[in-house]
Amino acid sequence: MYALIHHGRRLVQLQKLSNFRVSVQNGSALSNSFSFASVADATLIDSLKGNNFTVSYLVDSLGLTTKLAESISKKVSFEERRNPDSVLSLLTSYGFTKSQISSIITIYPRLLALDAEKSIAPKLQSLQSRGASSSELTQIVSTVPKILGKRGHKSITVYYDFVKDIIEADKSSSYEKLCHSFPQGNKKNKIRNISVLRELGVAQRLLFPLLISDGQPVCGKERFEESLKKVVEMGFDPETTKFVEALRVIYRMSDKTIEEKVNVYKRLGFGVADVWAIFKKWPSFLSYSEKKITHTFETLKSCGLLKHEVLLLLKKHPKCICSSEQKIVNSIETFLGLGFSRDEFAMMVKRYPQCIDYTAETVKKKTEFIVKNMNWPLEALVSIPQVFGYSLEKRTVPRCNVIKTLISKGLMKDGSEAPPMSSVLTSTDQAFLRRYVMKHDKLAPELMAIFTGENGK
Repeated sequence: MYALIHHGRRLVQLQKLSNFRVSVQNGSALSNSFSFASVADATLIDSLKGNNFTVSYLVDSLGLTTKLAESISKKVSFEERRNPDSVLSLLTSYGFTKSQISSIITIYPRLLALDAEKSIAPKLQSLQSRGASSSELTQIVSTVPKILGKRGHKSITVYYDFVKDIIEADKSSSYEKLCHSFPQGNKKNKIRNISVLRELGVAQRLLFPLLISDGQPVCGKERFEESLKKVVEMGFDPETTKFVEALRVIYRMSDKTIEEKVNVYKRLGFGVADVWAIFKKWPSFLSYSEKKITHTFETLKSCGLLKHEVLLLLKKHPKCICSSEQKIVNSIETFLGLGFSRDEFAMMVKRYPQCIDYTAETVKKKTEFIVKNMNWPLEALVSIPQVFGYSLEKRTVPRCNVIKTLISKGLMKDGSEAPPMSSVLTSTDQAFLRRYVMKHDKLAPELMAIFTGENGK
């Protein structure tokens, strides 16, 4: 195992210093293959009420943004404040700051659904009784809040001590190897494997979720070592999220299963090298079933794309493979409803595959602003569909407000017409300011205020 760690570190160094790339095809055997309506309505209404209350509570009590609160409400929901209030009060009494509590709930929302006195308090008391200071306790629990969701005093103690060891060791200016006595039983493999990943350079933010998780890929011994060896040989950087994602995917599949997945993509027209290049870009690419892969491929072709165009699209944006048929169909209907033709939709998807991922509301809102407010033609969006990926509030609206101000003051060359959309939206901030703001000396402060949003528009 330590030879593997040394080997892994050496590969990472070579990759960073000389742009070294490990050939997947030579790396291992792996690469060689390579009237219930009323009840339903009532349930839906109750669910919406709970979600609305949860969102308001999280915003008011923890200062979270509405967007984050809405995301959390999908994981935990409540209709009254008694239980979550008792959880927040308990955490405050143990010295957790409001910032730490917000972080804890963001990472582990289900904590608000636990019983404060019967479930959470005994665990905090147990940790404190072992000599943990208030600052140490709050730091470790804030870093890995799911510790409080573990059952059993011994289990919590083992994880707490290990997390503490890692945090303390990582504070050192020189790298420290953990001198941790592994527990017996099921946790032995997990803690040993986490130690190995740490020595390879995997960061705390990636290690701790693996430690607390009840699932793969850090359970077992031989399977973990085999999977880790494959991922290291493929050249993944241990400091990145993709390293852990790749480890998860490879751990779950046998060599035979991996070979079968590669063959599915080969039958669709991908080369083996293409498959592994895409895997390096997005490891989950290999995790889908043959039925899902082929069905999505055919659905994309039904959008008007030719086979080679679908291949290029998936190489460019592999996450399209996880789009459902309904999502793709809905996307087509949204664009057609706004006046785009099928050919134009196909062209936009080829140029900017992420188009498929946006909600109907987002597409409609951005299209209507571009066409109605700025009088730019739909063809402009067909030519530059990347505009759908720009923030309406932070980029599109401020820039367009600058242009409209210039038009209203008669300072545009073309009189009352806006310049081409590409000139306004695709340029860098520096280029836009140079082109439309700084050249107007006396008006520059007003235009800059509009551009930065400081004028309240």
